[in-house]
Amino acid sequence: MADVVVLGQVGRDLVLRVGALPEAGGSAVVTERREVLGGKGANQAVTLAQLGVPVALVGVVGTDGPGAEALAQAAADGIDVSAVRRRRGATTALLVDVVADGGARRLLEDVPDAVRLTPEDVAAAADQLAAAQLVILQLQQPAAAVRAALDRVPAGAVVVADGAPADAATRAAVLARADVVRADTAEAAPLTGREPTGPEELAEAAAELLTAGPRVVAIGAGEAGDLVSWRAGPRLGVAAEELEVDPEWADGEVLVPLLGGPPADPTGAGDAYVATLAATLLGGGAPEDAAWAASAAACLTVAHAGGRPDLSPEAVRRVVRRARAY
Repeated sequence: MADVVVLGQVGRDLVLRVGALPEAGGSAVVTERREVLGGKGANQAVTLAQLGVPVALVGVVGTDGPGAEALAQAAADGIDVSAVRRRRGATTALLVDVVADGGARRLLEDVPDAVRLTPEDVAAAADQLAAAQLVILQLQQPAAAVRAALDRVPAGAVVVADGAPADAATRAAVLARADVVRADTAEAAPLTGREPTGPEELAEAAAELLTAGPRVVAIGAGEAGDLVSWRAGPRLGVAAEELEVDPEWADGEVLVPLLGGPPADPTGAGDAYVATLAATLLGGGAPEDAAWAASAAACLTVAHAGGRPDLSPEAVRRVVRRARAY
């Protein structure tokens, strides 16, 4: 069984590079075209596999050709796809990423309801969930499926929640169980009930979320970078009664600036960030180290067109060493 289980979207990404995005009614010549495994769940699972973490994916594809291709590519990436359901008659999700020179992009998403997770899909993954050390939940999935997953996650497993819940009941359930919460700037508003506009307000929002239950909160701070806050205790995955406060887990926060130059394509940055944050914490890393590693993985992912990551542990460490040396 895999160490990490990711519940989320699986599909295919069609990446089209153009010189410049066309105006309404205009056209553009495609200079590069790639069709790859995609979707938030698949991108996170690929990241984990590339970082050497055994991972299983829970999601839904259709019984069409693109669904079969997505599963074959995920398996070739080293991902356990035994819990990915093939929904008869459903059309596999398609994401079209049109990227211009300079990083401007348009993202078109066709994600039919039939390829979103249901509680029954989650139940079919019971064996994978029961054996997981860490579970990543994408809160863009239907609320009923999210709550079903929370009900099945073993008590000792680490739960990482990505995004903002669709309703108040799911929000309460997630915050009561999640060990790690990650949100971008827009998602922070429904999580906290307010709209933080700068690093200081983001820090206040993160502190508020920490009091609700999570041990680690990571919020995108726009051009300022990413804010990660954590509260004291043992490292994740260790029962509180078995270990006093880990010195590296004293209350703290760090604002990591955006690393690297201007992005070639921002697609996939958040997926690489979440998965690398989770992988580092699972490996016993301190929250500050996890924050830097996650930002490094995002930096490497946005350096090329398309959301599919191209990572290795050494590449991530190299970016971190260079960034923290300044």
